[in-house]
Formats: sequence, structure tokens, C-alpha cells
Amino acid sequence: MTESTPLDKAQAAVTEAETNTTAVQLALAAVELAKLAQQQPAPACQHQHKTGRSASEWLAIGCAVCVGGVGLAFASIAIAIGATCATVCLLILRRVWQDMQKGR
Repeated sequence: MTESTPLDKAQAAVTEAETNTTAVQLALAAVELAKLAQQQPAPACQHQHKTGRSASEWLAIGCAVCVGGVGLAFASIAIAIGATCATVCLLILRRVWQDMQKGR
């Protein structure tokens, strides 16, 4: 067995400290990166999300659609009545014209 001199012991301690220091620095760096990854959320999309409509807005939209539907129905009925009146008027005028041509 060889006894180590204090100089050899110091040399071995320095070598071990250098190795440990590098390993410890790498470990600390990894821990710091893990901490940063946990603190910072993942990058999210950059656009603004719209909030949903409230119940009163949906109620107002439903009422507007109902009123519009009733208005469209009345407009369709008015057009049909007007077309019927125009057809009857044209038939009557045609008959009068035919009667005038025959001399009645």
C-alpha cells in the first residue's frame, strides 16, 4: 500500500471538485430550465377569442327572427292578393275589350 502524500490528496480533491463542479453546474442548469418551463405557459394562439352570447342576446335574436318571419308571411299574402286582383282586373278588361270589338 502506498501512502498518499498531502499533495496527492489535494490533487485528487481538486480533480474531483472540478468534475463535481461541472456535474453540479449541469444539474443546476437542468433544474433551472425545468423551473422556467413550469413557470411559462406553452405559447398560445395570438388571436382574441370572442365571448359567447348571453341569454338576453339570444332571446332578442329569436324575437327578431319571429317578427321578421311574420312580416315576410304578411308580405307574401299581400303579394298574392295583389296578383289575384291584377289577374281578375285583366280578365275583366279583356272581356270588355272583346265585347267592344264584337259590337255588343
